[in-house]
Amino acid sequence: MRLPREDLFWRIEPLLGSVERPSRYLNHEWGAIEEQDGPFHACVMYPDIYDVGVPNLGLAILYDELNRLKGVSCERAYLPWVDMCSLMRENSIPLLSLETSSPVASFDLVGISLAHELVCTNVIEALDLAGITLLAEERDEDEPIVIAGGPSAWNAEPLAPIFDAILLGDGERAVSRIALTVRDARTEGVPRTEVLRRLSGLEGVYVPSLYEVVIDETSTRWGYAVPKTGSDAPAIIRKHCIAHLKETEPVAQRIVPYLSVVQDRLTVEILRGCARGCRFCQAGMTYRPVRERPADQVLEAVERGLQTSGYDECCLSSLSTTDHSQCAGMLHELHENLSGKGIRVSIPSQRLDSFGVDMASAARSSRKAGLTFAPEAGSQRLRDVINKNVTDENMDSAARNAFSNGYRRMKLYFMMGLHTETDDDLRGIARMAERVVGIGREMLGPKSKVTVALSASVFVPKCHTPFQWEGQLPLEETHRRQRVMLEAATDRAVRISYHDAETSLVEGALSKMGRKGFDLVLAAWRHGCRFDAWTDQFDFESWRQAATDIGLDLEDIACERFDLDARLPWDHTSPGVSKGYLQREWRRALEGMTTEDCTMGSCTGCGVCPTLHVSNDLAGERA
Repeated sequence: MRLPREDLFWRIEPLLGSVERPSRYLNHEWGAIEEQDGPFHACVMYPDIYDVGVPNLGLAILYDELNRLKGVSCERAYLPWVDMCSLMRENSIPLLSLETSSPVASFDLVGISLAHELVCTNVIEALDLAGITLLAEERDEDEPIVIAGGPSAWNAEPLAPIFDAILLGDGERAVSRIALTVRDARTEGVPRTEVLRRLSGLEGVYVPSLYEVVIDETSTRWGYAVPKTGSDAPAIIRKHCIAHLKETEPVAQRIVPYLSVVQDRLTVEILRGCARGCRFCQAGMTYRPVRERPADQVLEAVERGLQTSGYDECCLSSLSTTDHSQCAGMLHELHENLSGKGIRVSIPSQRLDSFGVDMASAARSSRKAGLTFAPEAGSQRLRDVINKNVTDENMDSAARNAFSNGYRRMKLYFMMGLHTETDDDLRGIARMAERVVGIGREMLGPKSKVTVALSASVFVPKCHTPFQWEGQLPLEETHRRQRVMLEAATDRAVRISYHDAETSLVEGALSKMGRKGFDLVLAAWRHGCRFDAWTDQFDFESWRQAATDIGLDLEDIACERFDLDARLPWDHTSPGVSKGYLQREWRRALEGMTTEDCTMGSCTGCGVCPTLHVSNDLAGERA
């Protein structure tokens, strides 16, 4: 039964003196929507702490769009930290929204962001704390419609029993249609099953209860989903895709928190999608096509956002910011406009092959302390396998450009465990980092304090990529390869860090599983697992025991390879990239053949444009 809407902050307030960072739980931040009259009430939730959730651009976009709808109000909710969760349970206080301190269970619609696989136990924790019935099929008629979306919604099968609906693709416009559909259905008084049936007719909306899982000789052991007889649900749910980024609100992030948070700055999305075609990259496949925001809109958005927020830093965000056809010009103009105002303009990880002298100079003008590049692999052979179309010469050129513009620090991202990787590829990672250090000393002097921070993550095969059929490295082999890489680095100016192998194994298992994965997630939560993305909270033994309890083995799941023609657990969802294209890219990987970027050459036949009736939308000529 839905909880009554009432302001319960008076019950939270006495607890604030007993918890870490109590300002996480205060409302009325600058930029928050104060008028929350409804009568239709939605709540968007980030299932992690406030500090991590507030900067999330996806959630900010949904919050902004829903609050623009007449008769709809939208609030936010975040998962309290473990200390507050315990106190709230002890005092019988449910999870509350931030704006009005209303029970999350009192809302008509609750949307949850799936930012990554390891957030899964937090989703259960949030729904349990809210008092919302966990399984969608067991919810009462008047309980909230619970939906999900976000980067990890592409294989949401391990959480499918929780959600009434899952949005695939871009949230703009789609979330408004979802809210209005639920509102109108609720106004008419139709049963919950009819609400879900109507949602399934919307573009990009997947309603798990309308599908059943089939396991046969054509599938993996996890089966595949097909519409239930008589459901009228589509056999394949294709993502919702906006054709032009310029038609969206460029300054969705308006809220200024009371406390310091991760990525504490204004974020303006300047580009969505990437056609580089890296074969390991899920985002590169699922966010296609490329859609650029025009430079004049970006410049206006930065100026307006900085004025309304008071931030002293703005991030030009995208999967590959320096790929924007007008990036250099925008950086130069921002430098001119913001000169002397103490405001920094930052850009995320730069592409090696698009980082010329002009770009280095433009980025340096914004006083960024260091540069980040992602070569991904230590040899040209392996970079060709993963279609990372950059060379050692690109890396050397980027390093020279950076050091000549006064940089002394550089961060390099790599992956280990990539398909066909050898020990020599691993040693090549250390060699590349040491070569960059050498270039820095050559240009800045032999005694200069040049440092290269090398970060190596464990490759996790993801759905809807050419490597979705591959298995992950076993734990013992992962640890061995980490030692090979560490031993290969001899220069103290190279600082190496690597991701936890056990955490990556759990992520890999969740990425492979179908609906049976829900049993694992629920068992792990019952063993006390939550905040699994936090190093000090992750408990691998509890995850391993949870798997044992239901007759599974984490390593066996994560390391499993699928047949290329098998029906996969996520085949009923589509980002527009055809399975045939992914199979072709997998074969080209085995041959070490690269595929060009279609924004710089001819169509590569991925299928997105004709399937979704969209195309690459560039703001200028791509070099």
